[in-house]
Amino acid sequence: MAQDYLSLVDADFNQFFKFMVQYANAKCTGSTPEWTHIPQAALTSIADMYAAWYTAYSAVLKPHTPVETEAKNDAKTAGKKAVRLFVNQYLRFPPVTDEDRTAMNIPNHDGHPTPVPVPSDIPEVEAQTPRPRTLQFRFRRFTMKRWGKPGDVHGMELVWLASGAPPHEVEELVHSSFATKSPLELSFKESERGTRVYYAVRWETGTAKKGAFSEIFSAIIP
Repeated sequence: MAQDYLSLVDADFNQFFKFMVQYANAKCTGSTPEWTHIPQAALTSIADMYAAWYTAYSAVLKPHTPVETEAKNDAKTAGKKAVRLFVNQYLRFPPVTDEDRTAMNIPNHDGHPTPVPVPSDIPEVEAQTPRPRTLQFRFRRFTMKRWGKPGDVHGMELVWLASGAPPHEVEELVHSSFATKSPLELSFKESERGTRVYYAVRWETGTAKKGAFSEIFSAIIP
């Protein structure tokens, strides 16, 4: 697309961001939600990003300092990055329709892009303990020499559960985290130190096609 759909004008960007969040929430809630592919954590995260942007933006709608202007600019940069990631990860494919994207002022792709196949392999993952209360998971394709995602996937999903008893099925790992860059990092509370975290991983493409999960591994929160 030749023109960026995220406006340079703060008021326009604010309106776009606010409406996108409201529209997505409306589609994902209710007794029979139309969109079930967007995790609640992703909805909460993008809403929090809008709130952070609006707080900084509203501060410059009245007499303000250069520091507040800089904070607004930083919040807009972070907000744009979050919007692009959310759009590309959740709003570029069904059940989101061309009509939905038009309503949100998100341009539809022209033509028919080359289909991206479902990932046929699983990631190699290694848990690390860089500091207290933190687990890092670096990942790569088994055939790669360096850690990082291969170019044909969008990132790696890690599902996990901190528990005293080992799970029997991947479906029992009720928490999900996603990373487009290695490593993926999880932070925990002081009271959780020494608890074992069980996890499994899989690749995901930019059109949300998901590969098979790995076996279930475990690591201890340092």
